[in-house]
Amino acid sequence: MIVSFTIIRYRKLFIPFALLAMAIHRLPLLLQKGCTFYKLLGSGRNGTFDLQPDWQQWGLLACWESREDFDQFYKHSVVSFWWRLLGCESWTVLCQPLQSHGKWNGKEPFGKPDVKTYTGPVVVLTRATIRISRLKNFWSHVDDVANLMLEAPGYITSFGVGEAPAYRQATFSVWKSLDDVKAFAYMSREHAEVIKLTRSENWYSEELFARFKPLETFGSIRGKNPLNDLLK
Repeated sequence: MIVSFTIIRYRKLFIPFALLAMAIHRLPLLLQKGCTFYKLLGSGRNGTFDLQPDWQQWGLLACWESREDFDQFYKHSVVSFWWRLLGCESWTVLCQPLQSHGKWNGKEPFGKPDVKTYTGPVVVLTRATIRISRLKNFWSHVDDVANLMLEAPGYITSFGVGEAPAYRQATFSVWKSLDDVKAFAYMSREHAEVIKLTRSENWYSEELFARFKPLETFGSIRGKNPLNDLLK
């Protein structure tokens, strides 16, 4: 399995086409050969969960049976043709699942990998459906956790994306090593306390946490490839 994560940035003039794409790209992705799972995603203004949408920036996460299936999509699909036609800036990272726990819309899109011997740079996906009754609790802690992540040792970059405003949110982040991820998640007192709150107050009706090995990255976002030096 290959997992692709693509960020697409439209010009301001073409924001209506970006909104339209969220509706009409579902069918070609559903019919795309070799695509076993996909999510069209909105984007926040910052690199984590964010209530303020960035109307120019959007995302696509997809699972592919093989690299050839992804290449066919990237070179010849209706979706990629749309991006090129509108002159969108796009950046993609291809990944291999290492570990995955939880579900996304009742599915386990990355299977049940359990690779424990990998020691290189790691991509982390954290995704949750937040209970309506816990939205205030969740959002009251977002900024503090985001600031901790941005300053954490080993942090490279991140993108805040979501399927729906406010309550279906995800963060896609890249780190120099798994040890850096663990240090941020469990050794930071503030972040550890938030993790405990998510459990004790039952914030989420569904959640998924996955780690990946980054294989290749290409394209740019805001004029640069954020992983260019990492995967040389």
